[in-house]
Amino acid sequence: MRIEVLGSGCAKCNKTKEIAEKAVKEMGVEAEIIKVEDFDKILGYGVMITPALVIDGDVKVAGKVPSIDDIKKWITK
Repeated sequence: MRIEVLGSGCAKCNKTKEIAEKAVKEMGVEAEIIKVEDFDKILGYGVMITPALVIDGDVKVAGKVPSIDDIKKWITK
């Protein structure tokens, strides 16, 4: 599983990465968590506002910090 946190490194982006790491650890799944700060790559996903969370190429949320419960749901699907 590949999880990408899209954002410039702001506090909300860092919080999103932190929550994603915690969710993966609690679920016991294998996942690569990557921070993407390149605006061309972010725009390539069609994301105009960060933070955003992408799981296996699918944008799950943009413009807000997701809850750990939401991330866990997305991981299990």
